[in-house]
Amino acid sequence: MRIEKVFLDKRISGVYWIRFEDGTERLATKNLVPGKRVYGEKLISYMNEEYRIWDPYRSKLAAAILKDIGFIPIKENIDILYLGSAAGTTVSHISDIIRDSGKIFCVEFSPRVMREFIERLLPHRKNLVPILADARFPANYRFFVNEVDVIYADIAQPFQSKIVVDNADVYLKNNGWIIQAIKAMSIDVTEKPSITYKREINYLKEKGFEIQEVVHLEPYDKAHAFVVAQKKWEIVDND
Repeated sequence: MRIEKVFLDKRISGVYWIRFEDGTERLATKNLVPGKRVYGEKLISYMNEEYRIWDPYRSKLAAAILKDIGFIPIKENIDILYLGSAAGTTVSHISDIIRDSGKIFCVEFSPRVMREFIERLLPHRKNLVPILADARFPANYRFFVNEVDVIYADIAQPFQSKIVVDNADVYLKNNGWIIQAIKAMSIDVTEKPSITYKREINYLKEKGFEIQEVVHLEPYDKAHAFVVAQKKWEIVDND
């Protein structure tokens, strides 16, 4: 099918829409490694540039964009700590967005999944730092991670917001951002997702985070909320 145009998403840096001649539009990022796929995604060439179609059923960040989230603090020249990098689907698109001007420190607990991540991404993408570790213990990887502008969390564990806050206490810069996918069924399968969302978001507020965006990811992901928040650190005057 012929492409009518490719245009930037006005809300989010480095994210594109591809409009086809039949009027359909697909989300995409500009491929950092032309000719290379990561998870079988379609590659689109247009005006001497190559784009990777971004599947919202395989990436919660893509789903949040399609659910009209208004702001995502991801752009060039930033460093990101990614908790729960899995096999690298979403990581790869963030890698496209930040290009070679930043780093993504990718924490994953499963050796098998980390091995797949390394095989898929590391030979070609130099802005990624793989870390085999448990996100519940952020001090264990302090030798590999510098201060970051954003913490992105996609972890299937109870106490998800506590894990994010614990990592923020160690690594997040002043006025830095968190992006968190709250997986209600991984926290408490007996509780209504709405109650779980509220409790996790309230925990972030209690720890000094200002909630900027909340969207629900149905139909792309069941019982998931997607949160963007900013930490407002208290400035202590010693004079």
